[in-house]
Amino acid sequence: MGKPFFRIQPRKNVLDIDFRELWNYRDLFYFLVWRDILVRYKQTVLGAAWAVIQPLAGMVVFTLFFGRLAKISSDGIPYALFSYTALVIWTFFSQSMNRSASSLISDERLVTKIYFPRLIIPTAPVIGSLLDLAISCALLLIMIPFFGMYPSVNFWAAPAMVLLTMTASLGFGVWLSALNVKYRDFRYLIPFLAQFWMFVSPVVYPISLVPEKWRLIYALNPLAGAIEGFRWAILGTEINPWPIVAVSSFSAVAILLVGVIYFKNTERFFADLI
Repeated sequence: MGKPFFRIQPRKNVLDIDFRELWNYRDLFYFLVWRDILVRYKQTVLGAAWAVIQPLAGMVVFTLFFGRLAKISSDGIPYALFSYTALVIWTFFSQSMNRSASSLISDERLVTKIYFPRLIIPTAPVIGSLLDLAISCALLLIMIPFFGMYPSVNFWAAPAMVLLTMTASLGFGVWLSALNVKYRDFRYLIPFLAQFWMFVSPVVYPISLVPEKWRLIYALNPLAGAIEGFRWAILGTEINPWPIVAVSSFSAVAILLVGVIYFKNTERFFADLI
């Protein structure tokens, strides 16, 4: 019986992803997702409550300063509910992107010791963050009747907006994780960019404040379509979000493709640089 061997050959194209290989390492992927969830809440007093503390705290601050003092429009929706709905999506995006971006550095020993498809590492935190999103959404469903409203009949579209957010966070996470290996400055730059990004996304203000002629350009920000579409799906806002969602979806897919291409072209250097 002959010895097993590996055939090393050049990639056929810049986006040569071996999906069969990814499937063969699915057990490792499940382990990394589960580990991400366990480590996040290990030895914490509040446990899963941390999933709602951040968006709730943001809701209180934004309602006080932007809703009460600045009197920013919320399209007829109670501002607390208006902001919390956006913060659910934004928090999921921000946290999953940050965890994905730092994943290769965090798993340094795993990267340098054994072989497996490296793309698994920045993908696992995005999937693991879905638990936090589910907890935040459960609280949102409780808050809606508390403010005298009912879930929108457009609720069926909410999963599509979550998928759009996942695509954007994975695209940026994969890209930034590869950049973070080579340029450690990104560990300091990412939190700053995330905070700046929140204010250029429709979190504290409705997209109706953006002039109509600029909305499709504004929608190149994937979070614009994801947040506005999620509000429409959950609260039934009046603006038709689908043109914005379409542009944001195109932008998110493009970012994901560019991120994966950069990741695949640089992953052979990870073990040396990390």
